[in-house]
Amino acid sequence: MASHEQPDPNPDAASTELVRPRRLPETPPPPIPDVDISNSDLASVEYSQHRTKLSTHRTGLSEHRTSLSEYRTDLSTHRTDLSTNRTEMSMRRTGMSFQRTRLSAERTLMSVIRTALSLIGFGFTIFQVFTKARDSGLLKIGTAAPSNFGLALVALGVLLLIVGIGYHVNFMRGLRAERNRMAHDGLVHAESAYPVSYTLLTALVLLMIGLYAIVSMAFDLAAG
Repeated sequence: MASHEQPDPNPDAASTELVRPRRLPETPPPPIPDVDISNSDLASVEYSQHRTKLSTHRTGLSEHRTSLSEYRTDLSTHRTDLSTNRTEMSMRRTGMSFQRTRLSAERTLMSVIRTALSLIGFGFTIFQVFTKARDSGLLKIGTAAPSNFGLALVALGVLLLIVGIGYHVNFMRGLRAERNRMAHDGLVHAESAYPVSYTLLTALVLLMIGLYAIVSMAFDLAAG
């Protein structure tokens, strides 16, 4: 009979291909012997030999069916392992997608910081230039409008920072909640932790600086 080859138990082996048992040649069952019923002893022996041949034939068929059944079982196990590996890779890709989304939110907040920093820097510079020119008597015209424009730029930068920080915090809270929910449902590993957002800390520090700049500029205008 054809032998059944088991798959390599080592998943790192070079070859994990399952080999199907060879096709069993079609062999007809042993023919019924032509027995002389007048001789009972001889007929009994011939019938016994015929039953033995039939049993051997059935045993061969049973062994081949067993080999096919084992092959189907191994094939099903192999498909299950492949499906498990695909599920594992999908879970890890989903986890990495959360990390990429988090980094994208960090980059968005960095863009907000750059824009707010430009507005605050330009506004404070404009305010200081016209204030110093007014105090030194270089400009004889009124300087309230340029100073107010500089103050408005700083206020706009601070407002942009407040909106950006609020959006970033709200988005990150939703992202963490969705990640925790998927981890609870077993859809993602969630092994990598979210680190402290230094971008958010920088934005908060810049917000404090911008608020301080607005207060100092407002006092200068009131004193002037």
